[in-house]
Amino acid sequence: MNMHNISGGITAAKGFQAACCAAGIKYRGRTDMAMIYSAAPCAVAGTFTTNKVKAAPVLWDMNIVYQEKTAQAVVVNAGIANAATGEKGMDICRQTADCAGKALNLAPSHVLLGSTGVIGPQIPIDRISAGIGMLASALSATQEAGTAASKAIMTTDTVNKECAVEFELPAADGNGTVTVRLGGMSKGSGMIHPNMCTMLGYVTSDCAIAQPLLQKALSQVVPDTFNMITVDGDTSTNDTLLVLANGLAGNQPITEENESYHAFCDALFCVCRTLAVKMAGDGEGATKLIEMRVYGADTKENARALAKSVVGSSLVKAMVFGKDANCGRILCALGYAGPDFDPANIEVYLHGEKDTLCFYKDGCVQDFDEDLALNILSEPQARFSCDMRMGDQEATAWGCDLTYDYVRINGDYRS
Repeated sequence: MNMHNISGGITAAKGFQAACCAAGIKYRGRTDMAMIYSAAPCAVAGTFTTNKVKAAPVLWDMNIVYQEKTAQAVVVNAGIANAATGEKGMDICRQTADCAGKALNLAPSHVLLGSTGVIGPQIPIDRISAGIGMLASALSATQEAGTAASKAIMTTDTVNKECAVEFELPAADGNGTVTVRLGGMSKGSGMIHPNMCTMLGYVTSDCAIAQPLLQKALSQVVPDTFNMITVDGDTSTNDTLLVLANGLAGNQPITEENESYHAFCDALFCVCRTLAVKMAGDGEGATKLIEMRVYGADTKENARALAKSVVGSSLVKAMVFGKDANCGRILCALGYAGPDFDPANIEVYLHGEKDTLCFYKDGCVQDFDEDLALNILSEPQARFSCDMRMGDQEATAWGCDLTYDYVRINGDYRS
């Protein structure tokens, strides 16, 4: 498949528009609501938080994804999470969907919702309603509109996250191929520890694909993308990842797991992985991205567990922040991850842009150049790997360093 990255995000695919506005939900002096709209009804797929405490918009979206399986718009607010808000929170969802449905001439059951921010407060429905009016009148298919929407859903994020790809699929009329696009945006900086995915994420596509296959594709790519990042070990109440496909590209509809389906899965994996890594690198207070690749493992599940244990370790994260090449931190995190292995058989490495250091081999921490290790750990990314020497399975996880600013940000998050 000749897939390549293109500029843009949520509006890259044909038929999708976006908008943002400053509704004053919680923040002042910035945009805090976004809307995504498709010119045609979409097959919709989603994955959601496994936290027992689920926000009202999560419950709303789960019903649409699992029962309706069709949607045409998404309304998202930042600042207040609409979580732990009881029946009134669900009523806010109903009123929001009703308002958006009237503004866009859609059934409320075709309007998906997302909220992010402080848990507990009720969302002011008058501000939401006013915001929807502004959003509906400002919808645009431009790249700038998509970028602005990705910025409006940020909370403690320092940068917006968006990406897009395109590739070719057979045309529906049998004459050659057509260009299919996927674009996405996400937010997430704190309370990031995927057990599904921990954030708000939205992916749009003009691909024609059956809804069951769209859901299967999403479920296939999440374990090695969003589920492989962590910032602080906290799984949110509002985790939502949605994919909408409107079929406007004009490809032969994907109705079975054929070559076109696998090409779509590859593109979806690329978008989700890109957004996931952007989120890991923008963890609250973070100064650098941490990557851990585990290879030579006996099973995929064990490779994932080992890699996530390292990037999730507070001591590893603090080690990276301090640029202290303490291999013991990595060994410790591997040792308590759960999978069984022989410590005398593994090898651990630190990778720089130009140099690689062997940290551990033959059961012993190796002598290495401390100055070179310091230089490598001063690079924008801290990349580690471990050869388990047990099989042919591998996985990569991403996280970020733990800094003083993380405590500062979360010490006064509500205020």
